[in-house]
Amino acid sequence: MNVKLRVLTAGVLFFTGQAVFAQEDTTGSKKVKEEAIEQVVVLGYSKTSTKAKSTSASVTVGAETLENRPNISVLNSIQGTAPGIVVNSASGSPGSGKFNILIRGMSSLNGSTDPLYVVDGIITSGSQFRNLNSYDIETFSILKDAQATAIYGNRAANGVVVITTKGGRFNSGLRISYDALTSFSTMPKADYNTANAKQLLQIQKNANGGFGSTLTQDAIDNWTIDTDWNKEFTQVGINQQHNLSVSAGGENINNFISLGYLESEGIVKSTDFKRFTLRNNLNGKSKNGKLTFGAILGLGYSKRNQLDDETNTSISSNVIQNPLFGGVLSPSYVAPSPYADGLALYNAIGTASGANRPYVLMDNIRGGVRNKYTELSITGNINANYQLTDWLSVGNRTGVDFKQHDRIFARSALGYLSLVTALPAGQAYGGSETFQTTNDLTFNNITNITFNKSFGDHNLTVGAYMDYIKVHVNSNAQTQNGLNPVQWQFGAGTGYIPFNPDTPNIYRPTVLATKVNAGTLAFFGTVDYDYQDKYGLSGVVRRDGSYRFALNNRWDTFWSAAARWNIDKEEFMTDSGFRMLKLRASIGTTGNQNLVSVANNSNPLTQLPTNYLNYYDGVSAYQNLLGYSFINLANPDLRWEQVKQSNIGLDFNYKGLVEGTFEYYQKRTSRLYSSINYSAATGTYSVRGNNGKLDNKGVEGLLRFNVIRGEKMKLSLFANAAYNSNKIVSLDNENLADDVVNAIGGPAQQYQLYPYIGVDPTDGNLLFLDKNDNVTKDPQPGDRRLTGKSPYAKFTGGFGFNFNYSGFFFDTLFSFQQGGYIYDNLNAWQMIPSYAQNNINVSADLLNAWTPTNTNTDVPSLTAANINSDGSSDRFLKKSDFIRLKNISLGYSFTKDQLGQLPVRSIKVFLQAENMLTFTGWKGFDPEPITTYSLNVYPNPKTYSVGVNVDF
Repeated sequence: MNVKLRVLTAGVLFFTGQAVFAQEDTTGSKKVKEEAIEQVVVLGYSKTSTKAKSTSASVTVGAETLENRPNISVLNSIQGTAPGIVVNSASGSPGSGKFNILIRGMSSLNGSTDPLYVVDGIITSGSQFRNLNSYDIETFSILKDAQATAIYGNRAANGVVVITTKGGRFNSGLRISYDALTSFSTMPKADYNTANAKQLLQIQKNANGGFGSTLTQDAIDNWTIDTDWNKEFTQVGINQQHNLSVSAGGENINNFISLGYLESEGIVKSTDFKRFTLRNNLNGKSKNGKLTFGAILGLGYSKRNQLDDETNTSISSNVIQNPLFGGVLSPSYVAPSPYADGLALYNAIGTASGANRPYVLMDNIRGGVRNKYTELSITGNINANYQLTDWLSVGNRTGVDFKQHDRIFARSALGYLSLVTALPAGQAYGGSETFQTTNDLTFNNITNITFNKSFGDHNLTVGAYMDYIKVHVNSNAQTQNGLNPVQWQFGAGTGYIPFNPDTPNIYRPTVLATKVNAGTLAFFGTVDYDYQDKYGLSGVVRRDGSYRFALNNRWDTFWSAAARWNIDKEEFMTDSGFRMLKLRASIGTTGNQNLVSVANNSNPLTQLPTNYLNYYDGVSAYQNLLGYSFINLANPDLRWEQVKQSNIGLDFNYKGLVEGTFEYYQKRTSRLYSSINYSAATGTYSVRGNNGKLDNKGVEGLLRFNVIRGEKMKLSLFANAAYNSNKIVSLDNENLADDVVNAIGGPAQQYQLYPYIGVDPTDGNLLFLDKNDNVTKDPQPGDRRLTGKSPYAKFTGGFGFNFNYSGFFFDTLFSFQQGGYIYDNLNAWQMIPSYAQNNINVSADLLNAWTPTNTNTDVPSLTAANINSDGSSDRFLKKSDFIRLKNISLGYSFTKDQLGQLPVRSIKVFLQAENMLTFTGWKGFDPEPITTYSLNVYPNPKTYSVGVNVDF
């Protein structure tokens, strides 16, 4: 962690790091030598500790790591910075909520694996933070072991992320800061060896199908059109962000206020994001110091245009509706679309969409399909703590997290997809428009009483807490079918064709609404004991209640216990050079009540709210009479998933030269959410219940070498790495009927495939191994075997360096992952000869396909009899390993002396790049997303930025 000193006023220090230089005294006559300052560790429920006294496994990322990055979500900036947390962005679409966040592995097979997020002490429903300005964040802390997470009980099975925003400082002068960043984003390149125009035409001619088969060889050799479809569907995204903050503090009150604006163009045309944020953090205390209080308010408003595929999974593999395939699969011998709109396109091609896929996709991104989201977020809390006596205090924190999501989706009146559905059916008007609004309010109230007293060499802190959460979510949607292109404008509510009872099957509007109220209540106690700063004990006992479960299972108990030994405090370590050498251990339990993976932009507490109840819903039945539909069969025995975790860790700092942490942990998830078979006589074949066990084991390490520590020159090298092994211990209902399975004894989401071994040189057919390891050309489903491979990387981490010399700085951050696999669908599609025959672009590798005169090749014959038998083979199962230069920055910080009479304290200018280089064997655009199949991937862009920070 870089050391950053901010001088606030005479004799006052603010630090982020482990060592700072003290300021000159009030006379300016002398300087205090460098001294160690204890690093603050942020824990749960606004508790803090020092690094030396903490018994938990946690890591904190400071503001200097998050600032000056072009990422919309702060989660993008965490990748590679800390061991044990895997951050993968599943979409590079600006403002996307698709994130895969895993802390110490996958702790559930069917339930949510997302960590719990806590912002300024208040539990939030957020899972993507597109409306949280990273410039406003002071610390980003990841709580990993049971001691750190058990305090959050039923919601902490997947770890906890605690975000603390910036505030003012007491006794500080006025400080104004302005930050500006301009960025340019580009599409990464794939390595599929995609055919150019002449190559594709030749492949079609060789395969005797498609447009090329109708041309003479001379016509192919002299073909002039060669469209780069990536240029037609993508663009250089121009991004900018501006941030202004003002802070000041007196003796008893301080305040921090910030304004932020961000605008980002997507690398795929028609996608973009804009955001405005406002934050005000006020802190105060009484004159006698017994009362401390604070008020925090954060506002955010954003709007983004997304592709339909971002939330519509039904078109993830649709080559006519999903523009993400346009750059790869569009035939290069076709010129870009000359048609102004979908009507002109329809008049030209009629219903022949399959032969004109790129034109349809271009119409989609030109306005044929519109998908606009806006989000208003309001977060706020007030907190107060009163010191009743020197050793007893009471406190309360009450907060709200409100989000309003509005979506407008339209298949426009002149969009091709609208017209090709309506006009052939005799309808005069096509198109549809949907308005959807979701209001999501989370209320959190935490009350505590704390006892803290020292008895000689002993210090004891005991706390008692009550935590109440209430969630109210309601949504409504209405869809109008039939749009008049003369009057219709996107989002204006105009041009709607009225419903006619004489034609009830067309132009019929639809409406729907949902409402969910949810809540949890918890009582818990904490204890922390310290003796002579050498030995420490900590514990948590928490009693949780949730609305999700029947009365007999509504309450459960979670706990943790931990101990530490500060070896460096022992007399025999006096001259050892260790500033810190601490051994710690913990054990405990946490729970998971989120029954399913949380949908994008959804509150996890509202998913499957009635799963333990028999539930019926009203429907329109025969002759439009009221009827009832059976929705859910009750399982009153449904309970929390439970995670039991043990951890042992070592923290050390040797002479300030080498510092780091090593961890070993074991986690077992029991009572897994899984299907329980029921008799078919009930009409329901299975219900969600608890059965099975899942283990995660791993090691983590974090090292920093402060190689050069001179006055003018500083160089630090850092690295972190984690290994996680995931294993299913037991399942009552093991289902091995698919290509991706959860098999006992193997990792979660394991590939079950038969081996592909090459091409038969005698006839060009594909060769596989059957279940008995015999060579076969006709593999059967029963020949599939467990591979031991899954999408989840076993090794993850990051490394880099920080270099400073006389105001210049040069910083790098690499991230890496190893051991994961993804089935590469695009690679598979580009190797299918029939796709070329259907005017879909393919790989130029097919020019090397087997023929009677080309038998020494690894490409099957274009007419191989078993060409479609490789779908359940490992032919296209590829490693997703990578080393990525995640961030590199170069800049210069001007000192006050250099700035002379300018009314500024400091200026920093810099250049930086994000995702600049990726070293990988993966052929696709982006190996980062964790997914079983590489469908529907909006890649994370390469981004180059120039920025300036000014402090007044």
